[in-house]
Amino acid sequence: MATVRICGAEERCAQPSIYIPNRLDVQALQAVIKVMGGAENLAFLVEDSFLPQEPLMKKIKATGSEVLSFNFRKSDSRTLRERLLEVLQRGLDILYVPGRPNQALGCLSDVPMPFMMHLAALHIAPVPIFVGFYRDDVRQTFTSESNYDRAVVRILPKLASGPQTGERLLQAWMEASAEAFDELPLLNKSLTRLIVEGLRKYSDVELIDGMDETRLPYGKLLGVAMAFARWLKKNVTEPRVGVILPPGKGGVLTNYACLLAGIVPVNINYTSSDAAFAAIVRQSGIKQFITARAFMSKLPQFPWPKNDQIIHLDKTLKGIGMPKIAYWVGVAKVAPMPLIAKLFDIDKRKGDDEAALLFTSGSSGEPKGVSMTHRMLVANMAQLLSKVNPPIGSAFLASLPIFHSFGLNVTTMLPPVYGYGMVTYPSPLDAKRINELIEKYKCSLVVTTPTFARGMLRRATPTNYDSVQYFVTGAEKLQQCLVDEFMEKCNARVSEGYGLTETAPVCGANLDEVGPTPEQPWYVSSYLPGSIGHVVPGLAVKITDPDDDDKELPLSERGMIWFKGANVFKGYIGRDDLNAEIFRDGWFKTGDLGSVNLNCFLTLGGRRSRFSKVAGEMVPHEVVEQAIEEFVTVPEGFTGRAVAVMGVPDAQKGEALVLLSAVHHSKLSDALDAIRAHMVEQGLPRLWCPREIIPVEAIPVLPTGKMDLRGCQMLAYEALNIKVD
Repeated sequence: MATVRICGAEERCAQPSIYIPNRLDVQALQAVIKVMGGAENLAFLVEDSFLPQEPLMKKIKATGSEVLSFNFRKSDSRTLRERLLEVLQRGLDILYVPGRPNQALGCLSDVPMPFMMHLAALHIAPVPIFVGFYRDDVRQTFTSESNYDRAVVRILPKLASGPQTGERLLQAWMEASAEAFDELPLLNKSLTRLIVEGLRKYSDVELIDGMDETRLPYGKLLGVAMAFARWLKKNVTEPRVGVILPPGKGGVLTNYACLLAGIVPVNINYTSSDAAFAAIVRQSGIKQFITARAFMSKLPQFPWPKNDQIIHLDKTLKGIGMPKIAYWVGVAKVAPMPLIAKLFDIDKRKGDDEAALLFTSGSSGEPKGVSMTHRMLVANMAQLLSKVNPPIGSAFLASLPIFHSFGLNVTTMLPPVYGYGMVTYPSPLDAKRINELIEKYKCSLVVTTPTFARGMLRRATPTNYDSVQYFVTGAEKLQQCLVDEFMEKCNARVSEGYGLTETAPVCGANLDEVGPTPEQPWYVSSYLPGSIGHVVPGLAVKITDPDDDDKELPLSERGMIWFKGANVFKGYIGRDDLNAEIFRDGWFKTGDLGSVNLNCFLTLGGRRSRFSKVAGEMVPHEVVEQAIEEFVTVPEGFTGRAVAVMGVPDAQKGEALVLLSAVHHSKLSDALDAIRAHMVEQGLPRLWCPREIIPVEAIPVLPTGKMDLRGCQMLAYEALNIKVD
């Protein structure tokens, strides 16, 4: 029998009020009735075309209480409001009981947008009720079904009266959802334990290294990781160790071994400049580094540390010896889990203890250290797997670097926990090979960036993506033309997601479309072109004025995005000055602009840093880039980004836009005139047109596929002879 926890009974209003839950089932309804002092104090409100499910409706009728019905298409708000006010004046509370729409996994609410709008238009200040159903399993933790292990029913403070009630209702539910999720016991689990249990349970699932197509079953992988962990425990004295390895057997093995040894892996960007690498070493305090001799030979320009600081993975495993490794493979296979837990003390570090340390890309400055705790990583696994459901045993493409937050958590740490395989490849730029691997090993999940995806499309065959259930891009805006081209050539739907290193990383993702069924005409969509999809469950959002952190805006208005939730970090290491600017009452200021609609879709408006103030008007670089990219002709075989818009100082207007172009190298005046004419034709203000074109060999891009903003700025400033402050 599931447990139901009732919270916030003290928030029940002294005066009769209308109560609006995000969902209800029979057990949750019984809890609400108990809080209200019995059904005799209640009237129930239902919608004729969206009736509660039969067991719930049967329970409502059995109470003998008054049932008020309406039809949002036929009932005008004024008439319904008068009717409800009359019931409230008789001293009864009103409980709205929603039906069950057709919807995707992990939706926050069972109330589709049309009903949210209609209820908000009543202009009767409601009392929100949050109802959350949870399983005691990191896989699909969130559920809207009644097969849950525990439920939370929380009465929330009454909302203020006035317009945009729907937005305030949604925000109250989101905040309560984040709080309830953060309190779940499963988030206190050790990530190390989850990985070890998964490697044992799915011992026959394989890691396939795309470089040589060798297969490493998870059972054997665990044994080798144990052997290496014992060596690390004896030979690494610092709490953290640097890891300089690409996605592959070595990178995955090393990260698991570090967790088993109780050492924090610091996966380092191996394309870092000397200054960035020095900053990472200084901030993290690492003194030893794990890499492989073959990998070192491929990166002669990297500022490698001294040889006595380097642990050569290949040499070390050879030194451990095959007999000892074979012994640990046997232990991994036959030893009981309590013995393994004791041997490696795998539960010593969990919850808010640091599991890994990553550094931001440094696209606009010095890299910043983000401590990834066990809680953060486990929470985001649960959030992601409550939105997607690939078949057990299917493979994830793992080509994003492990120093990338998605590459670390989603394609390195998550797969063994749930029994997904890995197909690794060290470079997301090798489009032809990646396409071949996706098709050959039937990958179900592919995550990349639009920049890398363009290269993949040019080298794709119509059957490359037949197995792909989820093809998600992030790090930059996904253009509709790229979506259309993938669908036309490969019958593959590419969708847009959104994540941050600071949120471990997934914040939202578009999924396959959900529509009406003959049994249920009402649905909550899970795909909205132009958005980044639903906010993941358990993550709360608020929106503020971009220029005033203290001025909160309705969710539906574009402004600064703030997050709160179990997957959100606590601050950059050693940067108390910066942390004071980006945290407010537990909320994290992302630096991104956006808005959320009543179906919980988040639409981005660009980074605050990617706006220029031209003659007093805020101009979004990404909107200008998109308009130009859709217009310019890209040469055959061209890969990478074609253009980038940057802001530069301007004596008359404060700032001006310039266009870095990798596809314009002659007749620049004619090209600029054509671009300006196209932008005006598209309805964009003349003020938004670039002042000039700066031809470049290539637009600087980071290894993660994200535009290198600092590199682009340097190109623009150097071309125009502008001194950097």
